[in-house]
Formats: sequence, C-alpha cells, structure tokens
Amino acid sequence: MTRIYFLLLCFLCCACAKEHSKSSTAVATKITPDVATIIPIDPATLDSLRLGINFTPKGNYNTIKQSLQQDRAYFARQFQQNNSTAIDSASSYLYNKLLNEIVPHWYGTPWDFNGHTNIPNDGEIACGYFVSTTLKHLGFQLNRYKMAQEGGMNEAITLQPRAELKIYRNISFQNLQKKLNKIYKDGIYFVGLSNHVGYVLLKNKKLYFLHSSYYDDKVMIEKAETSPCFQSDIYVFAEITTNRKLVQKWIQNTPISIHK
Repeated sequence: MTRIYFLLLCFLCCACAKEHSKSSTAVATKITPDVATIIPIDPATLDSLRLGINFTPKGNYNTIKQSLQQDRAYFARQFQQNNSTAIDSASSYLYNKLLNEIVPHWYGTPWDFNGHTNIPNDGEIACGYFVSTTLKHLGFQLNRYKMAQEGGMNEAITLQPRAELKIYRNISFQNLQKKLNKIYKDGIYFVGLSNHVGYVLLKNKKLYFLHSSYYDDKVMIEKAETSPCFQSDIYVFAEITTNRKLVQKWIQNTPISIHK
C-alpha cells in the first residue's frame, strides 16, 4: 500500500482533478467598499486582525517582486558576515513577503485545471502553478512550469530531501495537527495531497490552507480543518520558510533542480 500511495502522489497531475461534490456549503465571500477585488475570506471564520495576516492586496505586484530582488543583496552581504543570522533574518522576511504581500494579490484568481497565468487575477491558475509561480515570484530560482507539472511528492522533494519530509497516511485531522505542532514551528509549509497541492500556514498551533481551490474555483485561504480540498489519504509536508537549506538557496540565488 505504501508504494501505491507513493506512485499515486508522484503521477497524479498536481493541477488536481475536480472530483469532489459541491453539495456542502462553500466558504462565503465578502466585498467591502475599500477593497477593489473580491477577497475570498469568510470574516466569520477568519479574522485578519486577530490572526495578524493581510488578506488584502497592497502595493504594486511588480514593485514587490523587484524589492525582493533588491533585498536579496542585503541578505547576501549579511550571509558573508554571519550565515546563521542571515538565514534567520531571511526566513522571517520570506515568511512575511509570501504570506502578506505576494499571496494576497492572488486571492480570488480563478482556478482552472490547465490554468498557468503568471499574473494574479488575470487568467486562471491550477493548484500546482499557484505554488510554483508564487515561489518563483518570491525569488526562488526554479522553473515554475516543470515544478507544477510534477506530482505532489516530487514537488515536495524539490524543496526538501525526501528523508526530511513528513509523510502521514490515513490520519485524522486532529492527530495530524497534533503531530505537526510537535515537530514544526510557526511557518509556511508545502503540502502534497492525494490529488491537490498548496501551502499550509502553521500559526498559533492552528493550520490554515492557502491554495487554488478546485472546490471553490479560486485562490483562497481557509481553515484546513474545514476545507473540502484538505481531505486526503496522504499528506506530504516540506518546509519552506523554516527550511534553512532552502532559505540559503534563496539568499545565494542558487538554481533549484526540479525532482522527477
């Protein structure tokens, strides 16, 4: 059975088949007067202020990407003086940039099985392309097309060696959350599911799922516990913002090979 699950995750298209029924209630959306785009957040479920997370796109997206390139030079200089301090600082920096500046521009972008837009809210985006594109725009030197075309297991191994991944099978959400809190600290993680991929935000011992949803047909953030897309027979986790080797690759602008 182990090999069956492994092969399933490796060969299923990470764009994710739209196989779940939409009979249950979808996460509500809200439009406020000061928000130009639809932010797919249910205010009764997630509180931006309480969580300390930005849900609203702010600033110019291209300017954000340019600032990431410019700031990398600062961390590269810091790395030459004290590599441990530089990695710690860059980890916090990337966490904030991805969660509060890059991803908010993508909220509401329509999902499509073949979507691969490079521009938030202009075209469609599949789940794998949402991850690979936002990582690319965060400044990681990777081929977003090749990464998105791999299965969840290979995408995870692209970010972290297989021996360092955390893999769970046939586990309840409560036990999964408990185990992750024992081994991980607050941060952003990649997760590969049986037919889907996305980011998991671990914050204050709770799990939140950031993904291009084939259920709600858009990029969104929601509680992992109640997300229809988070239900899976297998969960494969790779560290991103807490991954010191990966952060060092970002600092040094090292190309990341796509695992096949």
